[in-house]
Amino acid sequence: MEAGVAHFEGGAMGKEIGSDGFTEDDFARFGQRLEQETAHAHKTYRAGGFANAGLVAGFELEAWLIDEHFFPAPRNVSFLQRMASPLVVPELSLFNVEINGTPQALRATALSQLEGELIATWQRCQQVAADEGVAMIAIGTLPTLRERDLSLSSMSPFKRYAALNEQVLRRRGGRPLTLDIAGIETLTATHSDVMLEAATTSFQVHLQTPVSEVARTYNASQLLAAPLVALAANSPFLFGRALWHETRIPLFEQAVDCRQAGHPERMRVTFGSAYLGKDPTACFAENLSSYPVLLPYVEEGPVTSYAHLRLHNGTIWRWNRLLIGLDKEQVPHLRVEQRVMPAGPSLIDMIANAALYYGAVRCLARQAEAPEARLPFAVARENFYRAAR
Repeated sequence: MEAGVAHFEGGAMGKEIGSDGFTEDDFARFGQRLEQETAHAHKTYRAGGFANAGLVAGFELEAWLIDEHFFPAPRNVSFLQRMASPLVVPELSLFNVEINGTPQALRATALSQLEGELIATWQRCQQVAADEGVAMIAIGTLPTLRERDLSLSSMSPFKRYAALNEQVLRRRGGRPLTLDIAGIETLTATHSDVMLEAATTSFQVHLQTPVSEVARTYNASQLLAAPLVALAANSPFLFGRALWHETRIPLFEQAVDCRQAGHPERMRVTFGSAYLGKDPTACFAENLSSYPVLLPYVEEGPVTSYAHLRLHNGTIWRWNRLLIGLDKEQVPHLRVEQRVMPAGPSLIDMIANAALYYGAVRCLARQAEAPEARLPFAVARENFYRAAR
């Protein structure tokens, strides 16, 4: 996506689908399209067909609507109607929304422009929220959140969310989701739907790079996951328990864990399995081979839209996620979505964290010797979880 055009989307899960019920034929047809698009992405990379232009920065900020007692306020439908802004969109729960930043070429005053737009959008959100009798807050996990707040009655009324819930539970054979988080205190619980995911709000930073630099950029983002989560940790409490310093990490991983008992399926929220090699599209090949389809919504359109690849990728939440996007001329690009940092605590904190990420990732990605060659992937992964804990 070019700078100044619309906003970056995180993996296409933000796009509404036309159905929340699927047949075996839907799964078969979707699988065929997914195979075609995955092969085409590899072919496009080999042919030099991905954009090789400069750096573009963007973000997504997930926020909470709260009442006067700081409890979640399920008012996003009327709030979003009043906002009427393409930069502010719904999230899984009725008490969450997502604020997007217009992508900016990463040079000169880009960070100031991102900050200025975020401040303006945030101020408008607070005005509209006040008109609704609520307020907005940015924090990774709301300390006042109660488990009873996370029911299907609080789900935003969109087919993609209903379908996600249905398919996660189908993959689990109807078994409830289980929380087991041991930190300063311990929390064990069961939940009958995916609404636990709504308790995890993030500040997701995007970086589009020339395709020749995207693999090094992705690997550098993996190396930076531990220091970034240590710096930004903002989610120590859940349901009245003090758990990890960044409890959002294990909570999200367990909230959509749709692995079947006795099956060697990979977790869908994950740090990943390895660094990227020279061909970044290998990540999409891994999606195809290692992750069953969750949302087989079949769309018409050319293979070059990558609609099915993007939707499938959007149901695999790597903490650093590689995305395919399209510019206004429909030229595909690759970008990294860095997902480890929570929302909050302030706008300037989040922009400062983004600035650190952009500077550090560019430094590491451009070193003559790739730093990932000196730090085994297993160590980078362990560092991430130790920092979050």
